[in-house]
Amino acid sequence: MTLTELANLAEILGALTLISGAVFGLYQVSEYRKQRREQVASELMKTFYSPELSRAVALIRSLPDDASAEVLREDLGPEGEEAAIQLCTIFETMGVLVHERIAPFTLVEQLAGGMICVMHRKLSGWLEAVRVEQEQPSWAEWFQWLAEQLSERKKNAEPAYKQFKNWKP
Repeated sequence: MTLTELANLAEILGALTLISGAVFGLYQVSEYRKQRREQVASELMKTFYSPELSRAVALIRSLPDDASAEVLREDLGPEGEEAAIQLCTIFETMGVLVHERIAPFTLVEQLAGGMICVMHRKLSGWLEAVRVEQEQPSWAEWFQWLAEQLSERKKNAEPAYKQFKNWKP
């Protein structure tokens, strides 16, 4: 084999090595994204196993839709306002994660879509009052954004228990 043939072979092997490295790198990025999605899903699910979240939802659920700050404070007292703040914090975080595409929208929709819509509907009057009281129009902005996105989707969506009633594992 001549020196020219060896040089050509070395170039071919170098090109194959670069292509293989690029393919492997793309595969690794894909695997990393998959792991990140699974980790986010796991963390989101842990949120819903919290007894504090259950208590907060149970308290706020008893309010009428669009309850004013006065109604929330009079009917539920400090415990109710604490529950409202806890819900806002949790759902605010989810809104940011969805918007930044860290948490898939469909996952959040399936895990908590109905709950988020109902809690926002109950708390919307209180949210507006807090924004005025605190002079902070961005208070719970991502919670509201997420609830509005979910509500729009839920208008025409059939509940899972109906949509998948014939589904078999």
